[in-house]
Amino acid sequence: MLGFLKQPAYKPEQTGPEADARYKRLRLQVFIGAFIGYAGFYLVRKNFSMAIPALEPLGFHKTELGVVLSMNAIAYALSKFLMGSVSDRSNARVFLPLGLILTAISMCFMIVPIEWLGASNKGMAILLMAVLNFLVGWFNGMGWPPCGRVMTHWFSVSERGTMMSIWNCAHNVGGALVGPMATYGAAWFGSWFYGAQHEMYFLIGTFAFPAATALFIALLAYILLRDTPQSCGLPSVEKWRNDYPKNYSEKSEETLSAKEIFFQHVLNNKFLWFIALSNAFVYMVRYGCLDWAPTILTEKGIDLKSAGWAYFAYEFAAIPGTLLCGWLSDKLFHGRRALPTMIFMALVAAFILMYWVFIDDLTMVIIALIGIGFFIYGPVMLIGVQALDLAPKNAAGTAAGFTGFFGYFFGTAILANIVIGAVSQAVGWNWTFALLLGACVLAIVFMGFTYKEEQYLVHKK
Repeated sequence: MLGFLKQPAYKPEQTGPEADARYKRLRLQVFIGAFIGYAGFYLVRKNFSMAIPALEPLGFHKTELGVVLSMNAIAYALSKFLMGSVSDRSNARVFLPLGLILTAISMCFMIVPIEWLGASNKGMAILLMAVLNFLVGWFNGMGWPPCGRVMTHWFSVSERGTMMSIWNCAHNVGGALVGPMATYGAAWFGSWFYGAQHEMYFLIGTFAFPAATALFIALLAYILLRDTPQSCGLPSVEKWRNDYPKNYSEKSEETLSAKEIFFQHVLNNKFLWFIALSNAFVYMVRYGCLDWAPTILTEKGIDLKSAGWAYFAYEFAAIPGTLLCGWLSDKLFHGRRALPTMIFMALVAAFILMYWVFIDDLTMVIIALIGIGFFIYGPVMLIGVQALDLAPKNAAGTAAGFTGFFGYFFGTAILANIVIGAVSQAVGWNWTFALLLGACVLAIVFMGFTYKEEQYLVHKK
């Protein structure tokens, strides 16, 4: 482990009213740091997809650009898992800003192959763009694990669902800002760099402006974040709130080796395998509906503008749905995640069926997409929380990365993108909807295997 990434040593524990007030203040400060830090990653996440329409007139083709685009998802899936292990042994205060800085630099350098090489050196330009977009995806994978580490160390199991549902909205906030930043960044700063070359303004709005903003956010995150309560001279959150999970022990506060994390606490944990498999099917539904909605609707004769509003409605509905799901898991289900996930996925299936039956009615389709968006993001969030709950605190990043890998690699890249694309091309959209309903059922089945493991929370209450 590099010296600057090492976890800070624990300080002597403070007690009394002053320490209690300091604990409350630092928890809020750390939460804000994690929220804006993670939102910053979404400013420099999938910007390349926004650049594609502007790259085509410059001489690049969709097929070539699609290869570049795929590098991001593949790298992110691998990184979220592997960098999770590094995060578990690192100082979150340093690890998160470092990942954001490296992501921003990689994103900004995307200008080089486009402007300096261009379509006249297409082979080298595409290769360099692919490498850079891979790095963007890889360094983006350094965002979730340290946030997961922070949330497990500063918030106990009975409150974590609510707090993580609020934190999870960071990606909606960051993702929503990318479009306006691309538009206004090009308008405000494009002429400074390119003068009358209006066709190149998008480089500033899409890559440079978000990257510069992300660098500033990295600084703010470093100022606000702290690694663990113990590194600040405070007791563990379990001791402070008297809220101990089933798998808690004093060893949970120690730093483990990568071998111990992988082989003792992740790969041999059958419940993590169950929720990872469930996550793959949840992500198949999430991106199967999201990524293909504009294509389905335009093929059904619905104009692109209306399809765009349906897409927006799907994403916007995620925020209240996520907050509700997190609150219910803490307050109504006493910290259990399996049961609300299963209920929400059953409701997702009902709205997918509605989407399928009323596919030619735009109003009903938008209602169905709002329903899917409202209910699908709760399970997406809760599976990440459940991974943190079912693994020791010192293996939290790796556990969440493991389930995330299944979600992004198998659920998104293979099932939602490749399988659904191939099935829709070969046999039509009816079979696609049948696959999505089947995915809902399988997500519920695999999640059901963890139901009994969480029942101790009810007895504890």
